[in-house]
Amino acid sequence: MLTWTLTPLTLPLRFTWKIARNASASKTNLLLQVAGSGYSGRGEAAPNIRYHETPEGLQQEFAQLQAADLGHCETLAELTDFLAQHKPAAALRFALESAFVHREAARLGLSVPEFLGVPAPAGPVPTAATLPIMEPGEVAGFIREQNLDRFPLLKIKVNREGGLDLLREVTRLLPGHPLIIDGNEAWPHADSLRQSWEQIQRLPGLRVRLLEQPLPATCSADYRALKGQLGCPVFADESVTDGADFADIARQFDGVNMKLMKAGGYLNGLRILRETRAQGLQTMLGCMVETSLGIWSALQISALADVCDLDGFLIVRDEPFGMVQEQNGLLRDSMKKA
Repeated sequence: MLTWTLTPLTLPLRFTWKIARNASASKTNLLLQVAGSGYSGRGEAAPNIRYHETPEGLQQEFAQLQAADLGHCETLAELTDFLAQHKPAAALRFALESAFVHREAARLGLSVPEFLGVPAPAGPVPTAATLPIMEPGEVAGFIREQNLDRFPLLKIKVNREGGLDLLREVTRLLPGHPLIIDGNEAWPHADSLRQSWEQIQRLPGLRVRLLEQPLPATCSADYRALKGQLGCPVFADESVTDGADFADIARQFDGVNMKLMKAGGYLNGLRILRETRAQGLQTMLGCMVETSLGIWSALQISALADVCDLDGFLIVRDEPFGMVQEQNGLLRDSMKKA
């Protein structure tokens, strides 16, 4: 029988994390650990209020899973069936499955990519870094203090009201720097986005790598109407759910941002990436605000992504694990043996 433990992690942030939906100065994530027969594995849950996940709710769900004999799952197939039956929140499901996978890989003497049957990263992994929503007058100091120009991509969180001014300041300071523009569903419909986008496109020095989920996930008809009209790839994030029709996703978007926390595990995350590729779409690997444990987990499958946005651990003020190192915008696995 395996032993599971859950530990809440209070994570003060290095700066206020503001997106279109909310703002926070700290996060509470959950550390899951499974142990047995001399081997152990860890996983992280980063609850997301967008999906009605809270630390308290996930702790309650974990207690229910324990009472339902979680510890008797001794193979990945048994754990998969158990979680399909009990349906925990996606972030908790990812923590449980990844901890189990990490223990199994260690027990079998395999790397995590080998265990999952995917290619390992060929070397350091380039990542985007994120600029949260802020007043334009704060941008110069923030870019300087965080040394953001070292990253190959900058991800700019925008809302409908202040997005143009924020982008104007970024492009003034870093003309020609490739940008990901992330709307987090801030525009209500296609017409409102078109109006804003016409102004955004006229900004001098603007170079957009992709636009991420500007409209709500419910606006599928609007996305279909916009397909190919904005002059840059549009990526799905919130529109990708477990029940998503990827043929229809391909009619709406040019790429998909897959987050393991939202996918609920490696296995579903890999399914999403494969279905994305099968539709001829670009792939992006994203994250929540996570420690290096969650980011390390994502690095194990990063060879399958065209774009990586894995800076969540850099937002944490006193990152507790040190499993990933960043230098000049490149991520290295600190746990990998030389």
